[in-house]
Amino acid sequence: MIQPNANRTHEKMKEVLMAPDASGPEIHYYMIRGGSEKKNITVWESGTIGGEYIKTYGHYHIIDFKETYWIIEGEGILILQTRQKDEDGNDIDDKVETFKAIKVKKGDQIEIPSFTGHLVVNTGKTWLVTSDDSPVNLDDNASMPEHADYEAVKKMKGFAYYVVEKDGVPTLVKNENYSFVPDASIIELNKNI
Repeated sequence: MIQPNANRTHEKMKEVLMAPDASGPEIHYYMIRGGSEKKNITVWESGTIGGEYIKTYGHYHIIDFKETYWIIEGEGILILQTRQKDEDGNDIDDKVETFKAIKVKKGDQIEIPSFTGHLVVNTGKTWLVTSDDSPVNLDDNASMPEHADYEAVKKMKGFAYYVVEKDGVPTLVKNENYSFVPDASIIELNKNI
């Protein structure tokens, strides 16, 4: 069994940042994996890196299951995206079918649909703390679990939009590495996401 705790370093996060050469905290966020017996906990630093708010790396689930996030402390934006598929049903990494940027705050509960890419951004001035029920196998890598595809996100240098601070408020900036992304804006949480 591996250690259940992991963190995401600034060096690793450079792979998915809008401004990878900008300085940032040594650790962007901390994870404690619960395996099948306990929920997972994630804690984000606050602040920005080159104007972009601190976020998780982001990934797509490669197995069919829904995941629930509970916002324990702070506020942020949950990003959900799905990829277009080719005629054989394979994902096209640089073409996004759907994209949602949803405001979340302490007390919110959000279900992540199966096969949907997701990440969370801390837009507040304090820690952002979440719990989730992703079934991470503790014989797996706590930092990069096997049920998740991180390579597609790395290849595209992040998700379809970056969340940046502009005039003191979160704003979406298109990731130019994608050949197609739908128009998007930051929306309020709707229980039917």
